[in-house]
Amino acid sequence: MRRPHFSIMRLGLFRHPSRPLPFTGLVLDSLAVDVSHALTTPGDVFNLDTNARIALVTHAQAEAERQSQSVLPLTEVTYLPPVPRPGKIIAVGLNYRDHAAEQGKTPPTEPVIFAKYASAITAHNAPIVLPPNSREVDYEAELAVVIGKTARCVPREAAYDYVGGYTILNDVSARDMQRQDKQFTRAKSCDTFAPIGPWLVTPDDIPNPHALDIRLTRNGEVMQASNTREMIFDIPYLIWFLSQSMTLEPGDVISTGTPGGVGVFRQPPVFLQPGDEVAITIEHIGTLRNHVVASVAA
Repeated sequence: MRRPHFSIMRLGLFRHPSRPLPFTGLVLDSLAVDVSHALTTPGDVFNLDTNARIALVTHAQAEAERQSQSVLPLTEVTYLPPVPRPGKIIAVGLNYRDHAAEQGKTPPTEPVIFAKYASAITAHNAPIVLPPNSREVDYEAELAVVIGKTARCVPREAAYDYVGGYTILNDVSARDMQRQDKQFTRAKSCDTFAPIGPWLVTPDDIPNPHALDIRLTRNGEVMQASNTREMIFDIPYLIWFLSQSMTLEPGDVISTGTPGGVGVFRQPPVFLQPGDEVAITIEHIGTLRNHVVASVAA
């Protein structure tokens, strides 16, 4: 058997009919290798040191080569959110220069922070469900930072030590709710409004998170295309800024903002409709894909 390829460490949470419980899988090529038993707790994926990473990869490659029962094709698994229930989802508004420009706004002098509720989390390949009380549901492609260890009053120069990994988040937003409420929380916390995944990429595989192409397509048409270098406030600044006022805990998610091209500022505006497919691709991470469905009455 050809030796499975490993270049970037991708760790996902999956479900398969052959297993009674969800499992942590290390992705090698088109395979998910169950490594749950090699982790003390599932949260270990947020804080793997170099030795632990090497041991996990060595184990996974050996399992794949001998075609053990712990090896499953990705086509046969169901993806779950790689961070299934974060304590906090901290989102950053107006953090891309091109997004501020499309609104005709001056870039902020300090980060604009708001929260998304964890109940909004959903997975790669899962539906985005349009709520019955909104007609203006929009997309926002974002690089998400997952915290790896408890952080309080972290200096900027040490901030990367607290990063557990990177993934993709779609900050789905009901623009009509935003106008009604004059703030963000309800509009961005509807059920399924935080697709995240498809997996977590460990931080040493992305040494410069501010040089990543980021793109969103709707039904194959490119709607957002930018690069994370367009961020106004970089990741070390955000971790420093947030940790001055709140304790960041393992598994917390910082969604770092979206580039220009969102639907509400297009002429004419573009909003998500049942049957749409939204795909976000971030360089070195992968593609988060979701389809859009109408709400079903209870």
